[in-house]
Amino acid sequence: MADLIDSLNALRMPTLSAAISGDLFKSWARTLLHCLPRPLRRYLALRRPRLIVQPRGDDAELMRELVDERETIGGMDLRTGGSLVANVGGAKQAWVEVVLELPSSQVLVRDVNLPVQVRDNLRRVVGYELDRLTPFKPEDVLFDVHAAGTVARGAKVRAELAVCRRDVVADWLDRLREAGAPASRLTWTGAWPGANLLPVTERPKQPRIGSWLTMGLLALVLGLSVATLVTPLWQRGKQQVALDRTLAKVRIQAEEVGQVRDALEQARLGSVEVLNRKRGQPRMTDLLREVTDLLPDDTWVQTLNYREGEVDIRGESSQATALIGLLEQGPGISGATFRSPVMQVANTGKERFHIAFTYTRPSEP
Repeated sequence: MADLIDSLNALRMPTLSAAISGDLFKSWARTLLHCLPRPLRRYLALRRPRLIVQPRGDDAELMRELVDERETIGGMDLRTGGSLVANVGGAKQAWVEVVLELPSSQVLVRDVNLPVQVRDNLRRVVGYELDRLTPFKPEDVLFDVHAAGTVARGAKVRAELAVCRRDVVADWLDRLREAGAPASRLTWTGAWPGANLLPVTERPKQPRIGSWLTMGLLALVLGLSVATLVTPLWQRGKQQVALDRTLAKVRIQAEEVGQVRDALEQARLGSVEVLNRKRGQPRMTDLLREVTDLLPDDTWVQTLNYREGEVDIRGESSQATALIGLLEQGPGISGATFRSPVMQVANTGKERFHIAFTYTRPSEP
């Protein structure tokens, strides 16, 4: 009873890719066989059995698989030719599938973690990364991979990767083609369900399963299902488009308001900065008055330069050496020093000086 319940639970809707490839009908057929009594199940399975080829060195054991049961029906030698009929007792059968099953020791199986975004294209992505994930070159091996769960809180997919060397099975694949029964699946002992190391391009083309009527009914069911699902989605889509347009207009207006506000704020900050800098700079009239009051009457200033608080004056005076002390007495003047030595002017008898000092705005009384 438990087997029957498990079989009924297995009758779930396969993926669309399986339906397109023909695996839909195969999966349903095998599941329905499990629901039948064993004698009837065996009778139906005998009509289209599966051939299992288990190589052991240069010899292979041929087994017929009926649903989940296997029975030995003959043997095969890699060193001799001939068709497959002679190796199975001369009875020609329509094999639903020919499976080459390797010992597990000839297949390397390891877990790999990949970004979850590649889950739908695992085989293609792993094919590009084989030389990084395994010690083999991609052209030297056959492989298969399947998702076994997620890790890192769903950010990565944990996949099982199986690899075997191509030269290990190449002779047996050629031998089965010569025998008129090319292998449609290459697997190994203990493989996960549906494992197939053969590339899609090297698998024999399977005839389409189901008549045109079956395919038409399937298309009709899919069409009705799509129409049922798409109609409310289409209506919601139109509403969503209208809302998106309104939201886009409001967003543009909000961005324009924000840009104007930012421009006004920048202008305000710029004007405030200018005022602050102007307020912090000393007035030139104050500087000229201070210098005029401090310097003796017989002193002439030829040039006066001011730059960011640094004052540079050149001129002539009869007492140039005393100018440093005089200037230091002025409010806001500090760090007075000669930039060059004092020189005597021959025709006037005065001393030429070059003095620099720092001038800051005096504090308000």
